[in-house]
Amino acid sequence: MEQTQLVRFVLNGTKRELTVVRSWTLLHVLREVYHLTGTKYGCGTNDCGSCKVLIDGKATNSCSFPMHKLEGKHVLTIEGVRDNPKYRLVPEAFVRCHAVQCGFCTPGMVIAALGLLLENPHPTEHDVAEALSGNLCRCTGYVNILKAVLDAAGRMEEYTHGQ
Repeated sequence: MEQTQLVRFVLNGTKRELTVVRSWTLLHVLREVYHLTGTKYGCGTNDCGSCKVLIDGKATNSCSFPMHKLEGKHVLTIEGVRDNPKYRLVPEAFVRCHAVQCGFCTPGMVIAALGLLLENPHPTEHDVAEALSGNLCRCTGYVNILKAVLDAAGRMEEYTHGQ
């Protein structure tokens, strides 16, 4: 029998408590336990970024993050982005800048972009390219994605100053 552990964490602003099997990943729990399917399973090898979430504000691949290490941490998924008016500006910029094609990579791209903008509200194009370097998109040349992140940065700054 596999070893289990009680883990307490915050998921999209809600306190959670879950007994997990030590081998479970965060991606498994998000999709199979909480039915949050916006976070995608892409490669399972930490290479494509489709499974990105924010853990304590840092963009992290959930396919390789062990649940037993989540104790006391805050997780934000793509579903949680819609509940925050400022964070919602990022996916809105993706739509406005035509940075969404098939949509499979979009949640991970949005989360990676949000992680960057929370850390660096005034990124350069180089900063954006570097922050997104762990996310693969098989449909586009990334030009509109870069534009969307820079657009979101400006709108988030306007939102902050308007408060």
